[in-house]
Amino acid sequence: MLFPKMLRIKQKFPAPVVSDIPGTVKQELARINLPSRIRPGDSVALTAGSRGIANIATVMKATAEFLLDMGAKPFIIPAMGSHGGGTAEGQLDVLRHYGITEQTMGVPLRATMEVVQIGETPDHIPVFLDKYASEADHIGVINRIKPHTDFNGEIESGLFKMMAIGLGKHHGAIHYHKANIEYGYYHVILTVGREVLKQAPVAFGLGILENGYDETAKIVAVLPEEMEAVEKALQAEAKRLLARLPFEFAHLLIVDEMGKNISGTGMDTNVIGRIMNLTEKPPEKPRIIRIYVRDLTPETYGNATGVGLADFVSQRLAEKIDRKPTYINCLTGVSPESARIPMILETDREALEAALSTVGMVKPEESKILWIKNTLVLGELEVSEAYLEEVQAREDLEIVREPTALEFDQSGNLLPRFA
Repeated sequence: MLFPKMLRIKQKFPAPVVSDIPGTVKQELARINLPSRIRPGDSVALTAGSRGIANIATVMKATAEFLLDMGAKPFIIPAMGSHGGGTAEGQLDVLRHYGITEQTMGVPLRATMEVVQIGETPDHIPVFLDKYASEADHIGVINRIKPHTDFNGEIESGLFKMMAIGLGKHHGAIHYHKANIEYGYYHVILTVGREVLKQAPVAFGLGILENGYDETAKIVAVLPEEMEAVEKALQAEAKRLLARLPFEFAHLLIVDEMGKNISGTGMDTNVIGRIMNLTEKPPEKPRIIRIYVRDLTPETYGNATGVGLADFVSQRLAEKIDRKPTYINCLTGVSPESARIPMILETDREALEAALSTVGMVKPEESKILWIKNTLVLGELEVSEAYLEEVQAREDLEIVREPTALEFDQSGNLLPRFA
């Protein structure tokens, strides 16, 4: 089969960036006059999630340092639902990979899967809280605010989701995901978050936004009584900053890697235009006919949640799947379909041939192909020659390398194009 030549392009995104992350964190916490709420000697539980948030270790350390300087006693808890295999040890291991340890943070890490019920929503959904967080004098909720991969709403993935799924641990996540089928994701996260704010000692939130280049774009501290309104505003801003593919149609999308550190669904559904959800509509665009995923990230520890979004995967990806954390994650999310295994191909060449034989009447060498490292890194990507005319006509796209043929090694696998 003949394949099209591929050219390297760069996308131009709005790119606000925080130059001094520790300084900004401390400035924001001072702005909301945190010392008026947290006294010397008070314990403060800080939430650390499982997402691959840029500079998260720096943000966590700066927050802990600010509290220590106040005379408080901060500690960090893994707040990540069922991730890390649904065990305390597994969740600490996830944080360790992000550089969040007692040695690097200078404060204790306390992990448990035990929760306590602190109330219930108006729909009688029980609300749960991490046991260590429930015993603290205060809770600091820290998370990136971004579009969710399963639903649309004024609040999606951010501080409210951290209070629900993160602080609810595996037990809470199971209840909330089941409730999603009855009431919808947005309603459940909003009402559970409101109950946490009412019943738990939340002292502040710290919302992080990222630009299209996976860089820290904004850090905002917020008091609990303002959290809902502020998160709605930040969510709208996050949607404007979200990196997307430069085209609304492709015959084939090649993805080098997927994983939980990339997205809760392995690949960001807002980028690929596909979801697996019983209650929510899929995105209207982009329209991608076939998706081929080449590998899992090391940071996902074999968790292949979302692999069912692909049409084809490589043999090396399939061999890295750890069914236990994958199944735990998908069952907790009430989405067993997310663990479906696509067609497995021995080599990249075989996968491309299989994919391009199922995209319609277009000749393979004339097909529209996009090739990305992962759905977080979209600043530069490879596109086939069929896009050349459109690339040349657009001011937001720049050609970095002229078209060259795809190169394969002796085994039939693509030679790397991304660092």
